[in-house]
Amino acid sequence: MVDIATRVWNHKWKIDPIVRSLIDTDFYKLLMCQSILRNRPQTRVVFSLINRTAAVRLADLIDEGELREQLDHIRSLRLTRGESTWLRGNTFYGKRQMFSPGFMEWFEGLRLPPYHLEKRDGQYELTFEGAWPEVMLWEIPALAVLMELRGRAVLKELGRFELQVLYARAMTRLWEKVERLRRLPGLRLADFGTRRRHSFLWQDWCVQALIEGLGESFVGTSNCLIAQRRDIEAIGTNAHELPMVHAALARTDAELAEAPYRVLADWHEEHDGNLRIILPDTYGTASFLARAPDWLASWTGIRIDSGVPEEVAETAIRWWQDRGEDPRQKLIIFSDGLDVDRIEALHARFSGRVKVSFGWGTMLTNDFRGLARGDALAPFSLVCKAVSADGRPTVKLSDNPNKAVGPPEEVARYRRVFGVGAQTAVPVEV
Repeated sequence: MVDIATRVWNHKWKIDPIVRSLIDTDFYKLLMCQSILRNRPQTRVVFSLINRTAAVRLADLIDEGELREQLDHIRSLRLTRGESTWLRGNTFYGKRQMFSPGFMEWFEGLRLPPYHLEKRDGQYELTFEGAWPEVMLWEIPALAVLMELRGRAVLKELGRFELQVLYARAMTRLWEKVERLRRLPGLRLADFGTRRRHSFLWQDWCVQALIEGLGESFVGTSNCLIAQRRDIEAIGTNAHELPMVHAALARTDAELAEAPYRVLADWHEEHDGNLRIILPDTYGTASFLARAPDWLASWTGIRIDSGVPEEVAETAIRWWQDRGEDPRQKLIIFSDGLDVDRIEALHARFSGRVKVSFGWGTMLTNDFRGLARGDALAPFSLVCKAVSADGRPTVKLSDNPNKAVGPPEEVARYRRVFGVGAQTAVPVEV
Protein backbone atom coordinates (compact mmCIF):
# COMPACT_ATOMS: atom_id res chain seq x y z
CA MET A 1 0.00 0.00 0.00
CA VAL A 2 1.39 3.42 -0.98
CA ASP A 3 2.40 5.81 1.82
CA ILE A 4 0.43 8.73 0.43
CA ALA A 5 1.81 11.38 2.78
CA THR A 6 5.42 10.49 1.96
CA ARG A 7 4.64 10.43 -1.73
CA VAL A 8 3.06 13.88 -1.47
CA TRP A 9 6.06 15.22 0.46
CA ASN A 10 8.73 13.74 -1.80
CA HIS A 11 7.53 14.70 -5.25
CA LYS A 12 6.70 18.30 -4.34
CA TRP A 13 4.27 18.38 -7.30
CA LYS A 14 6.96 18.80 -9.97
CA ILE A 15 5.99 17.18 -13.27
CA ASP A 16 3.97 14.50 -11.56
CA PRO A 17 1.17 13.51 -13.94
CA ILE A 18 -2.24 13.38 -12.32
CA VAL A 19 -3.85 11.31 -15.09
CA ARG A 20 -1.56 8.56 -16.37
CA SER A 21 -4.00 6.47 -18.39
CA LEU A 22 -6.93 6.92 -20.75
CA ILE A 23 -8.83 4.37 -18.68
CA ASP A 24 -8.45 6.49 -15.55
CA THR A 25 -12.05 7.42 -16.26
CA ASP A 26 -15.55 6.25 -15.42
CA PHE A 27 -16.88 3.08 -17.03
CA TYR A 28 -20.12 4.73 -18.15
CA LYS A 29 -18.08 7.11 -20.32
CA LEU A 30 -16.72 4.23 -22.36
CA LEU A 31 -20.13 2.57 -22.67
CA MET A 32 -21.69 5.82 -23.87
CA CYS A 33 -18.75 6.55 -26.15
CA GLN A 34 -19.23 3.24 -27.96
CA SER A 35 -22.93 3.98 -28.42
CA ILE A 36 -22.24 7.51 -29.66
CA LEU A 37 -19.53 6.33 -32.05
CA ARG A 38 -22.08 3.95 -33.54
CA ASN A 39 -25.07 6.31 -33.64
CA ARG A 40 -23.82 9.94 -33.69
CA PRO A 41 -20.13 9.98 -34.66
CA GLN A 42 -20.29 13.26 -36.61
CA THR A 43 -22.15 15.34 -34.03
CA ARG A 44 -20.05 18.34 -32.96
CA VAL A 45 -20.20 19.22 -29.29
CA VAL A 46 -18.69 21.72 -26.89
CA PHE A 47 -17.96 20.74 -23.30
CA SER A 48 -17.34 23.47 -20.73
CA LEU A 49 -16.14 23.61 -17.15
CA ILE A 50 -18.75 24.92 -14.68
CA ASN A 51 -17.75 25.79 -11.11
CA ARG A 52 -20.97 25.89 -9.09
CA THR A 53 -19.02 26.97 -5.99
CA ALA A 54 -17.96 30.43 -7.09
CA ALA A 55 -16.28 31.13 -3.74
CA VAL A 56 -13.56 28.65 -4.74
CA ARG A 57 -11.56 30.84 -7.12
CA LEU A 58 -9.67 28.19 -9.05
CA ALA A 59 -7.66 30.62 -11.17
CA ASP A 60 -6.29 32.21 -8.01
CA LEU A 61 -5.31 28.83 -6.54
CA ILE A 62 -4.00 26.85 -9.52
CA ASP A 63 -1.02 27.94 -11.60
CA GLU A 64 -2.01 28.19 -15.26
CA GLY A 65 1.29 26.76 -16.48
CA GLU A 66 0.92 23.71 -14.28
CA LEU A 67 -2.66 23.20 -15.42
CA ARG A 68 -1.61 23.38 -19.07
CA GLU A 69 1.21 20.93 -18.38
CA GLN A 70 -1.25 18.42 -16.93
CA LEU A 71 -3.75 18.84 -19.77
CA ASP A 72 -0.99 18.55 -22.39
CA HIS A 73 0.19 15.35 -20.77
CA ILE A 74 -3.30 13.87 -21.07
CA ARG A 75 -3.25 14.67 -24.79
CA SER A 76 -0.09 12.57 -25.11
CA LEU A 77 -1.69 9.43 -23.66
CA ARG A 78 -2.56 6.38 -25.73
CA LEU A 79 -4.28 3.17 -24.71
CA THR A 80 -1.64 0.63 -23.65
CA ARG A 81 -1.56 -2.97 -24.78
CA GLY A 82 -2.51 -4.20 -21.32
CA GLU A 83 -5.43 -1.79 -21.07
CA SER A 84 -6.66 -2.80 -24.51
CA THR A 85 -6.43 -6.48 -23.61
CA TRP A 86 -8.44 -5.89 -20.44
CA LEU A 87 -11.20 -4.01 -22.27
CA ARG A 88 -11.33 -6.54 -25.09
CA GLY A 89 -11.23 -9.69 -22.98
CA ASN A 90 -12.74 -8.89 -19.59
CA THR A 91 -16.31 -9.71 -18.58
CA PHE A 92 -18.42 -6.65 -17.74
CA TYR A 93 -21.92 -7.05 -16.32
CA GLY A 94 -21.71 -10.75 -17.19
CA LYS A 95 -20.99 -10.05 -20.84
CA ARG A 96 -17.79 -10.83 -22.71
CA GLN A 97 -16.68 -8.49 -25.50
CA MET A 98 -18.71 -5.59 -24.17
CA PHE A 99 -16.66 -3.39 -26.46
CA SER A 100 -16.78 -4.20 -30.17
CA PRO A 101 -13.62 -4.69 -32.26
CA GLY A 102 -14.51 -1.54 -34.22
CA PHE A 103 -14.76 0.56 -31.09
CA MET A 104 -11.54 -0.86 -29.70
CA GLU A 105 -9.63 -0.10 -32.91
CA TRP A 106 -10.90 3.47 -32.74
CA PHE A 107 -10.05 3.81 -29.04
CA GLU A 108 -6.56 2.37 -29.51
CA GLY A 109 -5.83 5.11 -32.05
CA LEU A 110 -7.35 7.95 -30.04
CA ARG A 111 -5.57 11.03 -28.78
CA LEU A 112 -7.77 13.58 -27.08
CA PRO A 113 -8.45 16.77 -29.10
CA PRO A 114 -7.18 20.27 -28.21
CA TYR A 115 -8.56 22.38 -25.38
CA HIS A 116 -9.16 26.10 -24.88
CA LEU A 117 -8.09 27.66 -21.57
CA GLU A 118 -8.19 31.20 -20.25
CA LYS A 119 -8.71 33.03 -16.96
CA ARG A 120 -11.87 35.01 -16.31
CA ASP A 121 -12.87 36.67 -13.03
CA GLY A 122 -10.90 34.32 -10.80
CA GLN A 123 -12.08 31.17 -12.60
CA TYR A 124 -10.77 29.10 -15.47
CA GLU A 125 -12.72 29.03 -18.69
CA LEU A 126 -11.90 25.56 -20.01
CA THR A 127 -13.66 24.23 -23.09
CA PHE A 128 -13.32 21.30 -25.47
CA GLU A 129 -14.80 21.27 -28.96
CA GLY A 130 -14.95 18.64 -31.66
CA ALA A 131 -16.51 15.30 -32.60
CA TRP A 132 -18.70 14.03 -29.78
CA PRO A 133 -17.00 10.63 -29.24
CA GLU A 134 -13.60 12.31 -28.81
CA VAL A 135 -14.54 15.41 -26.84
CA MET A 136 -16.70 13.56 -24.31
CA LEU A 137 -13.66 11.69 -23.01
CA TRP A 138 -12.15 14.95 -21.72
CA GLU A 139 -14.80 15.37 -18.99
CA ILE A 140 -13.51 13.02 -16.30
CA PRO A 141 -9.75 13.63 -16.60
CA ALA A 142 -10.25 17.40 -16.78
CA LEU A 143 -12.25 17.38 -13.54
CA ALA A 144 -9.75 15.05 -11.86
CA VAL A 145 -6.86 17.34 -12.79
CA LEU A 146 -8.54 20.49 -11.47
CA MET A 147 -9.64 18.86 -8.24
CA GLU A 148 -6.18 17.45 -7.55
CA LEU A 149 -4.35 20.66 -8.48
CA ARG A 150 -6.54 22.55 -6.05
CA GLY A 151 -5.58 20.02 -3.38
CA ARG A 152 -1.92 20.31 -4.26
CA ALA A 153 -2.08 24.09 -3.97
CA VAL A 154 -3.27 23.71 -0.38
CA LEU A 155 -1.01 20.80 0.61
CA LYS A 156 2.23 22.30 -0.67
CA GLU A 157 2.17 24.63 2.35
CA LEU A 158 2.14 21.72 4.82
CA GLY A 159 5.17 20.14 6.44
CA ARG A 160 5.99 16.45 6.38
CA PHE A 161 4.47 15.68 9.78
CA GLU A 162 1.41 17.79 9.04
CA LEU A 163 0.84 15.67 5.93
CA GLN A 164 1.21 12.44 7.90
CA VAL A 165 -1.35 13.63 10.45
CA LEU A 166 -3.70 14.93 7.74
CA TYR A 167 -3.86 11.59 5.95
CA ALA A 168 -4.03 9.64 9.21
CA ARG A 169 -7.08 11.67 10.19
CA ALA A 170 -8.67 11.27 6.76
CA MET A 171 -8.09 7.51 6.86
CA THR A 172 -9.60 7.30 10.33
CA ARG A 173 -12.62 9.29 9.20
CA LEU A 174 -13.23 6.99 6.25
CA TRP A 175 -12.76 3.84 8.32
CA GLU A 176 -15.30 5.08 10.86
CA LYS A 177 -17.75 5.47 7.97
CA VAL A 178 -16.97 1.95 6.80
CA GLU A 179 -17.61 0.57 10.29
CA ARG A 180 -21.04 2.18 10.30
CA LEU A 181 -21.90 0.98 6.81
CA ARG A 182 -21.00 -2.65 7.39
CA ARG A 183 -23.73 -2.84 10.03
CA LEU A 184 -26.36 -2.43 7.27
CA PRO A 185 -27.77 -5.82 6.24
CA GLY A 186 -27.83 -6.46 2.51
CA LEU A 187 -25.92 -3.27 1.67
CA ARG A 188 -24.81 -2.82 -1.96
CA LEU A 189 -22.41 0.06 -2.52
CA ALA A 190 -20.07 1.17 -5.32
CA ASP A 191 -17.38 3.83 -5.62
CA PHE A 192 -18.57 6.68 -7.87
CA GLY A 193 -15.88 9.12 -6.75
CA THR A 194 -13.55 9.61 -9.74
CA ARG A 195 -14.61 13.02 -11.02
CA ARG A 196 -14.22 14.96 -7.77
CA ARG A 197 -11.64 12.87 -5.94
CA HIS A 198 -8.84 14.26 -3.79
CA SER A 199 -6.29 12.36 -5.89
CA PHE A 200 -5.89 9.09 -7.76
CA LEU A 201 -3.82 7.60 -4.95
CA TRP A 202 -6.47 8.55 -2.42
CA GLN A 203 -9.30 7.10 -4.48
CA ASP A 204 -7.33 3.88 -4.85
CA TRP A 205 -6.78 3.78 -1.07
CA CYS A 206 -10.49 4.35 -0.46
CA VAL A 207 -11.37 1.47 -2.78
CA GLN A 208 -8.96 -0.83 -0.96
CA ALA A 209 -10.54 0.19 2.35
CA LEU A 210 -14.00 -0.66 1.00
CA ILE A 211 -12.81 -4.01 -0.34
CA GLU A 212 -11.48 -4.99 3.08
CA GLY A 213 -14.10 -3.29 5.21
CA LEU A 214 -17.30 -4.11 3.32
CA GLY A 215 -16.47 -7.38 1.61
CA GLU A 216 -19.27 -8.53 -0.68
CA SER A 217 -21.30 -5.42 0.12
CA PHE A 218 -18.82 -3.45 -1.98
CA VAL A 219 -19.82 -4.21 -5.56
CA GLY A 220 -17.20 -2.28 -7.57
CA THR A 221 -15.85 1.04 -8.77
CA SER A 222 -16.72 3.37 -11.61
CA ASN A 223 -12.99 3.90 -12.26
CA CYS A 224 -11.77 1.59 -15.01
CA LEU A 225 -8.07 1.79 -14.11
CA ILE A 226 -8.68 0.94 -10.46
CA ALA A 227 -11.07 -1.85 -11.48
CA GLN A 228 -8.34 -3.31 -13.67
CA ARG A 229 -5.59 -2.98 -11.05
CA ARG A 230 -7.66 -4.28 -8.14
CA ASP A 231 -9.47 -6.98 -10.16
CA ILE A 232 -12.95 -5.78 -9.21
CA GLU A 233 -16.10 -4.92 -11.12
CA ALA A 234 -16.26 -1.78 -13.27
CA ILE A 235 -19.61 -0.13 -12.55
CA GLY A 236 -21.64 2.34 -14.63
CA THR A 237 -24.35 2.68 -17.26
CA ASN A 238 -25.26 6.05 -18.82
CA ALA A 239 -25.50 9.72 -17.89
CA HIS A 240 -27.37 12.98 -18.57
CA GLU A 241 -25.07 13.75 -21.48
CA LEU A 242 -26.97 11.42 -23.84
CA PRO A 243 -30.45 12.99 -23.55
CA MET A 244 -28.97 16.52 -23.30
CA VAL A 245 -27.24 16.26 -26.68
CA HIS A 246 -30.07 14.38 -28.39
CA ALA A 247 -32.58 16.94 -27.12
CA ALA A 248 -30.44 19.82 -28.38
CA LEU A 249 -30.53 18.30 -31.87
CA ALA A 250 -34.36 18.22 -31.90
CA ARG A 251 -35.83 20.71 -34.37
CA THR A 252 -39.38 20.91 -33.03
CA ASP A 253 -41.09 20.77 -29.67
CA ALA A 254 -42.55 17.37 -30.60
CA GLU A 255 -39.10 15.99 -31.39
CA LEU A 256 -37.80 17.48 -28.18
CA ALA A 257 -40.48 15.75 -26.11
CA GLU A 258 -39.53 12.38 -27.61
CA ALA A 259 -35.74 12.80 -27.45
CA PRO A 260 -35.15 11.22 -24.00
CA TYR A 261 -37.07 8.11 -25.02
CA ARG A 262 -35.31 7.77 -28.40
CA VAL A 263 -32.01 7.74 -26.53
CA LEU A 264 -33.16 4.89 -24.32
CA ALA A 265 -34.59 3.00 -27.29
CA ASP A 266 -31.08 2.95 -28.76
CA TRP A 267 -29.70 1.79 -25.41
CA HIS A 268 -32.39 -0.90 -25.19
CA GLU A 269 -31.16 -2.40 -28.46
CA GLU A 270 -27.53 -2.48 -27.30
CA HIS A 271 -27.76 -3.58 -23.65
CA ASP A 272 -29.76 -5.75 -21.28
CA GLY A 273 -29.87 -6.76 -17.62
CA ASN A 274 -28.29 -4.41 -15.10
CA LEU A 275 -27.20 -2.04 -17.85
CA ARG A 276 -30.86 -1.14 -18.40
CA ILE A 277 -30.97 1.53 -15.72
CA ILE A 278 -33.13 4.62 -16.31
CA LEU A 279 -31.71 8.03 -15.40
CA PRO A 280 -34.99 9.97 -15.47
CA ASP A 281 -34.17 13.37 -13.98
CA THR A 282 -32.58 15.17 -16.94
CA TYR A 283 -35.90 16.90 -17.64
CA GLY A 284 -37.73 16.09 -14.43
CA THR A 285 -38.44 12.59 -13.10
CA ALA A 286 -42.19 12.97 -12.57
CA SER A 287 -42.73 14.29 -16.10
CA PHE A 288 -40.42 11.67 -17.62
CA LEU A 289 -42.19 8.75 -15.95
CA ALA A 290 -45.68 10.10 -16.69
CA ARG A 291 -44.90 10.15 -20.44
CA ALA A 292 -42.69 7.04 -20.56
CA PRO A 293 -43.56 4.22 -22.98
CA ASP A 294 -44.67 0.96 -21.38
CA TRP A 295 -41.54 -0.97 -22.41
CA LEU A 296 -39.40 1.17 -20.10
CA ALA A 297 -41.20 -0.23 -17.06
CA SER A 298 -39.57 -3.58 -17.80
CA TRP A 299 -36.09 -2.14 -17.32
CA THR A 300 -34.06 -3.29 -14.34
CA GLY A 301 -34.09 -0.09 -12.34
CA ILE A 302 -33.71 3.65 -11.89
CA ARG A 303 -30.81 5.85 -10.75
CA ILE A 304 -31.71 8.86 -8.59
CA ASP A 305 -29.24 11.72 -9.03
CA SER A 306 -31.03 14.89 -7.94
CA GLY A 307 -33.94 16.29 -5.98
CA VAL A 308 -35.16 14.92 -2.65
CA PRO A 309 -34.22 11.23 -2.99
CA GLU A 310 -37.01 9.93 -0.76
CA GLU A 311 -39.64 11.73 -2.84
CA VAL A 312 -38.15 10.60 -6.14
CA ALA A 313 -37.91 6.98 -4.96
CA GLU A 314 -41.56 6.99 -3.87
CA THR A 315 -42.50 8.36 -7.30
CA ALA A 316 -40.58 5.53 -8.97
CA ILE A 317 -42.23 2.89 -6.78
CA ARG A 318 -45.72 4.21 -7.60
CA TRP A 319 -44.83 4.26 -11.31
CA TRP A 320 -43.79 0.63 -11.27
CA GLN A 321 -46.92 -0.35 -9.38
CA ASP A 322 -49.13 1.55 -11.82
CA ARG A 323 -47.45 -0.27 -14.70
CA GLY A 324 -48.04 -3.71 -13.14
CA GLU A 325 -44.44 -4.22 -12.07
CA ASP A 326 -43.34 -5.51 -8.66
CA PRO A 327 -41.08 -2.83 -7.10
CA ARG A 328 -39.42 -5.50 -4.95
CA GLN A 329 -37.86 -6.88 -8.12
CA LYS A 330 -36.60 -3.46 -9.23
CA LEU A 331 -33.34 -1.69 -8.42
CA ILE A 332 -33.01 1.90 -7.21
CA ILE A 333 -29.49 3.36 -7.27
CA PHE A 334 -29.03 6.46 -5.15
CA SER A 335 -26.08 8.58 -6.31
CA ASP A 336 -26.59 12.25 -5.40
CA GLY A 337 -24.39 13.82 -2.72
CA LEU A 338 -24.34 10.76 -0.49
CA ASP A 339 -22.65 10.36 2.84
CA VAL A 340 -23.16 7.84 5.61
CA ASP A 341 -26.13 9.49 7.34
CA ARG A 342 -28.10 9.66 4.11
CA ILE A 343 -27.11 6.13 3.09
CA GLU A 344 -28.29 4.76 6.44
CA ALA A 345 -31.61 6.61 6.21
CA LEU A 346 -32.34 5.58 2.63
CA HIS A 347 -31.34 1.99 3.32
CA ALA A 348 -33.69 1.83 6.31
CA ARG A 349 -36.63 3.33 4.41
CA PHE A 350 -36.44 1.39 1.15
CA SER A 351 -34.79 -1.96 1.86
CA GLY A 352 -37.34 -4.71 1.28
CA ARG A 353 -39.56 -2.42 -0.77
CA VAL A 354 -37.08 -2.30 -3.67
CA LYS A 355 -33.56 -3.53 -4.30
CA VAL A 356 -31.35 -0.70 -3.07
CA SER A 357 -27.84 0.25 -4.17
CA PHE A 358 -25.64 3.29 -3.60
CA GLY A 359 -23.12 5.08 -5.81
CA TRP A 360 -20.93 6.87 -3.25
CA GLY A 361 -18.99 9.75 -4.76
CA THR A 362 -17.34 12.89 -3.47
CA MET A 363 -17.83 12.26 0.25
CA LEU A 364 -16.07 8.94 -0.19
CA THR A 365 -13.04 10.10 -2.17
CA ASN A 366 -12.70 13.73 -1.07
CA ASP A 367 -13.87 14.21 2.51
CA PHE A 368 -11.10 16.35 4.00
CA ARG A 369 -13.46 18.83 5.65
CA GLY A 370 -11.78 20.64 8.52
CA LEU A 371 -8.52 18.71 8.20
CA ALA A 372 -6.27 21.34 6.59
CA ARG A 373 -6.18 25.04 7.39
CA GLY A 374 -9.84 25.12 8.28
CA ASP A 375 -11.95 24.12 5.28
CA ALA A 376 -9.29 24.81 2.64
CA LEU A 377 -9.70 21.22 1.37
CA ALA A 378 -13.48 21.02 1.67
CA PRO A 379 -15.08 19.47 -1.45
CA PHE A 380 -16.90 21.75 -3.86
CA SER A 381 -19.18 21.38 -6.86
CA LEU A 382 -17.27 21.32 -10.13
CA VAL A 383 -18.74 19.84 -13.32
CA CYS A 384 -17.89 19.65 -17.01
CA LYS A 385 -20.98 19.55 -19.19
CA ALA A 386 -21.90 19.39 -22.86
CA VAL A 387 -23.12 22.95 -23.47
CA SER A 388 -23.88 22.76 -27.19
CA ALA A 389 -24.44 20.22 -29.96
CA ASP A 390 -24.09 21.16 -33.64
CA GLY A 391 -24.26 24.79 -32.54
CA ARG A 392 -27.47 24.44 -30.53
CA PRO A 393 -27.45 24.95 -26.75
CA THR A 394 -28.01 22.01 -24.42
CA VAL A 395 -30.28 22.10 -21.38
CA LYS A 396 -30.51 20.09 -18.19
CA LEU A 397 -33.42 20.75 -15.84
CA SER A 398 -32.78 18.14 -13.12
CA ASP A 399 -35.11 17.50 -10.17
CA ASN A 400 -33.26 20.28 -8.37
CA PRO A 401 -33.54 23.73 -10.00
CA ASN A 402 -30.14 24.61 -8.51
CA LYS A 403 -28.61 22.08 -10.92
CA ALA A 404 -30.29 23.45 -14.04
CA VAL A 405 -27.96 24.17 -16.98
CA GLY A 406 -28.62 26.17 -20.15
CA PRO A 407 -29.68 29.59 -21.45
CA PRO A 408 -32.65 30.94 -19.46
CA GLU A 409 -34.94 31.14 -22.49
CA GLU A 410 -34.17 27.52 -23.42
CA VAL A 411 -34.63 26.37 -19.82
CA ALA A 412 -38.08 27.99 -19.87
CA ARG A 413 -38.91 26.27 -23.18
CA TYR A 414 -37.82 22.86 -21.90
CA ARG A 415 -39.86 23.30 -18.72
CA ARG A 416 -42.90 24.02 -20.89
CA VAL A 417 -42.34 21.14 -23.30
CA PHE A 418 -41.70 18.61 -20.55
CA GLY A 419 -44.43 19.93 -18.27
CA VAL A 420 -42.13 20.55 -15.33
CA GLY A 421 -43.94 22.32 -12.51
CA ALA A 422 -42.72 23.58 -9.14
CA GLN A 423 -39.55 21.93 -7.87
CA THR A 424 -37.87 21.82 -4.47
CA ALA A 425 -34.52 23.62 -4.46
CA VAL A 426 -31.82 21.62 -2.68
CA PRO A 427 -28.39 23.12 -1.88
CA VAL A 428 -25.68 21.76 -4.17
CA GLU A 429 -22.62 21.02 -2.08
CA VAL A 430 -20.79 18.46 -4.23
